[in-house]
Amino acid sequence: MENIKADAFIDITGMVCPMTFVKAKVSIEELEDGQVLEVRMNDGEPIMNVPRSFKEEGHKVLDVINNSDGTFTVFVEKRGL
Repeated sequence: MENIKADAFIDITGMVCPMTFVKAKVSIEELEDGQVLEVRMNDGEPIMNVPRSFKEEGHKVLDVINNSDGTFTVFVEKRGL
């Protein structure tokens, strides 16, 4: 996949659920429809829950990248509801 250009970046690796998604949700709400948020998160609960929660909110998960260091980078496109 080609490199996705993110409009905003947030690192939630230092947080635990449910704060991981709360922080990510606030960040995506600050974007315009069609803009992309890049979220760096830990393996485990965050990578299982945060992308799913974005999808449930109607946003589009464009890509999930395993950084091979115990973290993942997720690109999410904001979709207006």
